[in-house]
Amino acid sequence: MNASNNSPKRFSLDGHVALVTGATTGLGKSIAMTLGKAGAKVAINYFNNQERAEAVFAEFKAAGCDGCLVKANVIEQSDVKQLVQTVKEELGPIDILVPNATCDQPMKPIEEYDWETYQAMLDFFIKSPFLLTQAVVADMKAQKWGRIINLGSEVYQRSLGNFSAYIAAKGGQMGWTRSMATELAPHGITVNIVTPGWIPGVRHVNDPQEMKDEYRSLIPAGRWGMPQDVAEAVLFFASKEAEFTNGQTLCVNGGMTPW
Repeated sequence: MNASNNSPKRFSLDGHVALVTGATTGLGKSIAMTLGKAGAKVAINYFNNQERAEAVFAEFKAAGCDGCLVKANVIEQSDVKQLVQTVKEELGPIDILVPNATCDQPMKPIEEYDWETYQAMLDFFIKSPFLLTQAVVADMKAQKWGRIINLGSEVYQRSLGNFSAYIAAKGGQMGWTRSMATELAPHGITVNIVTPGWIPGVRHVNDPQEMKDEYRSLIPAGRWGMPQDVAEAVLFFASKEAEFTNGQTLCVNGGMTPW
């Protein structure tokens, strides 16, 4: 007799509610779909392009997933509070949080940056996770279960030049992740960070082909990363199976940073 037939499904998110910000394109879309297919009710957040957002949500529902679509600016405290309250009313308390929303990420020498660009990076990669976590952590503590999964970048480990605004914010995000992991661990809440390599998407369509070719030639795995590669890593961190994995950085880049 095969006892495994009666065993719980591994990496199941049945009974959980996830919020993925910036979830209507690229990595966010793939993450939301993957968490939904694993059984979570997923709140898909967007701020721009309502037509695209509605099309993505229709695709999400057609795949048999359950959730809601919520517009909010996740760097504004009032919007974040309303976002979390709306999700709680429609789906239940959020116990899986994936701050994924981002902004433009220009590469420039230090002389050409302005503080506004630096501030935008800090807003999306430190302020937004902070505001979102503050808004959901009380319910996570009450449930004694929670998952906060940040999206970092390999560029912090690789220390690229002409990218200081983005890398500075990502470095701060990584430090914040580790601090929160220690603070929240006694409450059954884990805080981890997935750091993808360069995965060309909509925002990269105008990037120079020679730049893409050079990066592609360096990937030890011999192929481009895909959004689904990142989504599967997020699913692991969101799962029960990862309950003793906390404060960790998981690089998803085909071996570009093997340290």
